[in-house]
Amino acid sequence: MCGTKKTGIHRRFFFVCKKSGKLRALLHSLREAFNVFVKALRVGLGQLIIFIDFLTRPGKKQRPAEAQAKVNSAAKDLTLYQFHACPFCVKTRRTLRRLNVPVALRDAKNSEQDRQTLLEQGGKIKVPCLRIEENGQTTWMYESKVIIDYLDKRFAAA
Repeated sequence: MCGTKKTGIHRRFFFVCKKSGKLRALLHSLREAFNVFVKALRVGLGQLIIFIDFLTRPGKKQRPAEAQAKVNSAAKDLTLYQFHACPFCVKTRRTLRRLNVPVALRDAKNSEQDRQTLLEQGGKIKVPCLRIEENGQTTWMYESKVIIDYLDKRFAAA
């Protein structure tokens, strides 16, 4: 009797015997090749997103020096945890640039320390995540739309 599962993609190949295993090895190789292809596609698309962001980056909001100093002071309590090539993180960073809000950026993908902080204090590894420290309390805000709405309400009029 043959030894592969009869579910999913293996349904057509359930007659592959354990002794020969050639088709199983072929399927494994195809699956690995597909995974490499998908990873390369994701990296390529990420770099394309970053390049397009660079070309179409919005200008910074111009404020009087005193108003900008207040924004800078308020922004010291904000930290954005992000992945560099994540489209939702790019969208959030574009808003920060448009509003001219200098927020500390943390790379939760490449920095193990930032990733651990996001997991331990924020509760999950999900980006973008805005850490807000106000009145001795820390709030972790997820979802780019929610973050952008918060930033617009807090800094657009400033």
